[in-house]
Parts: sequence; structure tokens; C-alpha cells
Amino acid sequence: MTTPTIDAKDRKARKDCEFSSLKTPITTESESATAAVGRDLAARLSVGDVVLLYGDLGAGKTAFVRGMAEGLGASPEEVSSPTFTLVQEYRSGRVTLVHVDLYRLNDSREIDDLGLDEIAVSSVLTIEWADKLPNGWPGAIEVRFQHGAGDARSLTIDDPITRSSDDPIHSDR
Repeated sequence: MTTPTIDAKDRKARKDCEFSSLKTPITTESESATAAVGRDLAARLSVGDVVLLYGDLGAGKTAFVRGMAEGLGASPEEVSSPTFTLVQEYRSGRVTLVHVDLYRLNDSREIDDLGLDEIAVSSVLTIEWADKLPNGWPGAIEVRFQHGAGDARSLTIDDPITRSSDDPIHSDR
């Protein structure tokens, strides 16, 4: 089995990716290609969707969120890692994107204090360092990042809800 490779020049491969039950790794060769995968996923998201991001430092999580912002109609240039602010909100798109970074939090009470459940009701919520969530997030889309050689990254997208390719990624939460 070959791993699909997605780069900025290979738009057909990105278009053919089925995110609804994709568990095959997608290999990207650049930061912009990683962002393109995020953009494609975001184009199918709606209010109430939660995307959990897992991966080491520098694995491409923030680049992916830049792509998500673009896919939702917000400016990708506005996106930066919210490591110090914890939560950043991007309202300029068709749906508000809330970008959370749990890297600096080590106490589940601090995470609870963020009010993520309430945030998710009115936005698309994406959470970096989601492994720090005390109870995970049932029904969320999970994206796992792994470093490859050089700028290459391997992304695995797991959406637990089966959908046809024509349906938007959405669930009632």
C-alpha cells in the first residue's frame, strides 16, 4: 500500500482524499502542503465541530490550523500558535475558528477553566496538544502529526462519524 503524497502541485490528490474515515497517513512535503490539508478539511466543517491535534513540537499543527482558517474564510496570516495566550479566535470567516493550545497547561482544572464545551457550541474548535484533555473529546475529529525526513510530515485524520463525500463534516454535539 502506498502513502498518498500531497504537495502544493498535486491538487488532484488532495481533492481525492476522503476525510470521513481516513486513517491512511497523508504525507506532505512542505508547510504549505500541510496547510492545504487543513484547508481542505475545514471547507467541510461547521459550527460544533471539534478537531483535536496530536504531535510533537514543530510537527505542523499550527500550519494545519493556518490552512483551516483559510478553508473557513479567515486570513491564514492572522494565525499563530497560541502557546502563551492559550486561546485565539478568528472571526473573519464563514464560521468562527477557535484555536486552543494546551501545551503549557498541566492541571486538568486549568483546562476545565477554559470553558471549551461552551466555546465549541458556537464555533469550530481546534485544540493543539489534545493529549492533555483529561477525558478526550468523544466524537471529535483527530489529526495526528509525525515528523518525516526534512520538511515531510505524515498526517493521519480520523473522523469517527461515517459520512458520504458529499456531506459536510458535522455532528450534533
